[in-house]
Amino acid sequence: MTDPSAVLVPGPWRHRFVPANAARFHVAEMEPVGGDGTPGADAGTPAPLVVLLHGFPQMWWAWRAQLPALAEAGYRAVAMDLRGTGASDKPPRGYDMSTLTQDVAGVIRSLGAQEAVVVGHGIGGTVAWSMAALQPEVTRAVGAFSALHPLRMHSSSVVRAMGTRTTARRLAFVQLPYFPERSMVRGDLVARVLADWGAPGWPPQDLVDVYRSAAGIPFAAHSVMEILRWLVRSTPRVDGQRYLAALRQPVAVPVLQVHGSADRAIPAGVASWGNGAPYRFESVPGAGHFLPEEAPEATTRILLTWLASLA
Repeated sequence: MTDPSAVLVPGPWRHRFVPANAARFHVAEMEPVGGDGTPGADAGTPAPLVVLLHGFPQMWWAWRAQLPALAEAGYRAVAMDLRGTGASDKPPRGYDMSTLTQDVAGVIRSLGAQEAVVVGHGIGGTVAWSMAALQPEVTRAVGAFSALHPLRMHSSSVVRAMGTRTTARRLAFVQLPYFPERSMVRGDLVARVLADWGAPGWPPQDLVDVYRSAAGIPFAAHSVMEILRWLVRSTPRVDGQRYLAALRQPVAVPVLQVHGSADRAIPAGVASWGNGAPYRFESVPGAGHFLPEEAPEATTRILLTWLASLA
């Protein structure tokens, strides 16, 4: 087993624990550096908050390349461990999208902000999309990296395209009890997901080791599996139908959607979704599913350009 403190990787960021939604969440935070070299020293007004949400099978560390770049550009950048992952609390329940968005909204408020640009990758991207519908009062804009709009996941074209990919098999596998958790902690599930969904030749072994170690934190593997299980099992249930109904409303905030052309989890050809507010779609040539790590420079450039357009 891995101690949760192992994910508090040192760097130019500051690790904090903030209360939200009856739980405690770990964040890695960087603030703009003022003229005297101290964070936020020259800020007449609070720096815009950008909250970064990781995907599966990752943690906050997935955004390590973007944190310094965002702070240098004048943003308050916060990479958050979702409920049940990394060093955040791992309660026995609450792994539905409604609760996950409440978590993010609570973290935003605990950080002293009224709103934030919410940027997510993979599962974190699903949470980001959901924030616009379920937590609009704190959501300034949404960035979704390698993440379809949740309604798009139910379209016939996406179902057909994903039916021949490892994504469908993985989602079916995680519905099983016990075995997915054991495969994450003691087997090679983390390595296989990273390799199967990334571009050919990715990832490096040291990155696999980091995420496999994080999966060994007590209850972490089970918690993230519960999120994946909810996404599948909730569809015919009342809670799932209520969630999807809320997302049918046009998106009322600006949206950036970014997809890798070599994403082997979600086909790039079925990814785009413009429905409502200003929408921008960007493709990263040759990149797979894990954009912030596979293509950090392109991810940072696209993100900063879009953020500047929101001013």
